[in-house]
Amino acid sequence: MFKFGSKSDINVGYKCTIRLLEDTDVLECEIHNADKGKNLLDNVCQQLNINEKDYFGLRYVDSAKQRHWLDLSKTVLKQIKDMDPILFNFRVKFYPPDPFKLKDQVTRYHIFLQLKRDLVHGRLYCSPSESTHLAAYVIQAEFGDYDENEHGDNYIATIKLLLKQTQQMEEKIMEVHQTEMKGLDPVAAENNFLRKAMALDTYGVDPHPVKDHKGNHLYLGINYQGILTFQGICKLHHFKWNEVHKLKFEGKMFIIHLIYREKKHTVGFKCPTVSACRHVWRCAIEQMLFFTLPSSSSIPSVITGGSIFSFGGKFRYSGRVEKEVLEESRDSQQPISRSNSLRVKASSVPDTPVTPINSDLDLCMQQQLNDSPVVTDLDLLYMDSENKEKSSNIHSSEVRCNFPEYYVQETLGHSYSESQLSRVSRIRASALTTHHGTPFVHAPPLPPPVPVASVSVSQPPPPSPSHHATGTTIISTPIPPTLPKNVVTSSKFKFMRVFWPSFVAAAVVVIIVMIILLETESEAFSAIREMPEMVSLRLHYYDHIKQFLKLHVSS
Repeated sequence: MFKFGSKSDINVGYKCTIRLLEDTDVLECEIHNADKGKNLLDNVCQQLNINEKDYFGLRYVDSAKQRHWLDLSKTVLKQIKDMDPILFNFRVKFYPPDPFKLKDQVTRYHIFLQLKRDLVHGRLYCSPSESTHLAAYVIQAEFGDYDENEHGDNYIATIKLLLKQTQQMEEKIMEVHQTEMKGLDPVAAENNFLRKAMALDTYGVDPHPVKDHKGNHLYLGINYQGILTFQGICKLHHFKWNEVHKLKFEGKMFIIHLIYREKKHTVGFKCPTVSACRHVWRCAIEQMLFFTLPSSSSIPSVITGGSIFSFGGKFRYSGRVEKEVLEESRDSQQPISRSNSLRVKASSVPDTPVTPINSDLDLCMQQQLNDSPVVTDLDLLYMDSENKEKSSNIHSSEVRCNFPEYYVQETLGHSYSESQLSRVSRIRASALTTHHGTPFVHAPPLPPPVPVASVSVSQPPPPSPSHHATGTTIISTPIPPTLPKNVVTSSKFKFMRVFWPSFVAAAVVVIIVMIILLETESEAFSAIREMPEMVSLRLHYYDHIKQFLKLHVSS
């Protein structure tokens, strides 16, 4: 395990692996006890030539399969105490409302890569026609114009583009690519993809499975617009940020306080676990602060109360808000290094597990969520009775049920690519530094960012496992289809395991003190023995218990 607080360990280095937006591209970094999340993210963005780094984050999965965003204001190692090997995922955390307002084309390219992932994993839900055009833009950006001699008949059969990809859909995608995409260079194809994606309801939405007060299974989505709810193929509600008055969580309940049409409403959703509820609350707070506040200096600390069975939460957002990012960023013409990921991904990267559709969805949700009835408090957790009917129809005009299927990624756990590490990366992490091995000693601290012209993430030579160079290295390695689990199980806090020994110890101490007070003739305790309460206790209880024990012991 890690050791903290020792000045002699300040230069101890630990190897970590960071997956990029293409699963075949990996960064290997070295972190130290004093390094904060901001240092690690800055280093990664520098290697990728990203200047508008505030839109991105590093995500990790704990031993309980709960996803977290790395807190930039806290040290890295204190947040991942039970992780072995150390694995992070570089992802877009804040999807910009309009990607074309970004001044850095490298940032815009990584937004495109994230949306391409969302399309494959089902998070960017759209109609079959829209998904066909989006996939065709991806093919055009990767392959260019169709060439019969080069591409062949079914040139996308081995490429994963959509969550539910059939041969009929592949034929339609190739038809659109061959007829409507001619002449588009990669930048134009990517920009057209962004324009179509940003107009979708699920743009920038990472769905969280929840239950409403009736026990119905819903998905909760949070993005720059506000909080959205989906059920099946329907978009039910859209609570905009200007209507949200307060966000809280109590145990498993995520609570939204709204001011809608000059009336106060309270809506609650039940999450699968307390940890998942805390994650939803924090994601919502960060999204609301980033997109609504004028400056980071006006950001307050946010506190929520927990419940009788769980602790509350205190959180302070660190970093710039979107308005500051747009005002302070400058035009950049950094070259973009595009990797030919589609040509290798189909054979080297396993498919991400997805949520079963239709009837299987309820079964999967029932296995993950506690099916006990939701405790309803009309004054706190849900809409009050007189406004319940009206509030249940908030934004009812925005309900959309036009599509036959709702392809959405299951996020109770996490994607395969975010939970497993390639065999090569795990061997390197175990050989170089693990929690149980010998870390690097007297390694230099995380190097300052060094300007580079471009970074290739597809064909650099991989370093030797015995190579102990510091800094950050970019490698490209195929990922095996099956990987054994290598997670150190963390010890969880058991309330009853602590309560009973403490209770017995306290009871023994009280009994010993009472015997000393009532049996000794010391003048020091005479004032206490003469108190009415002590006299009553002795006459009505202590003397009777004493006589009872004498009789039974003597017999």
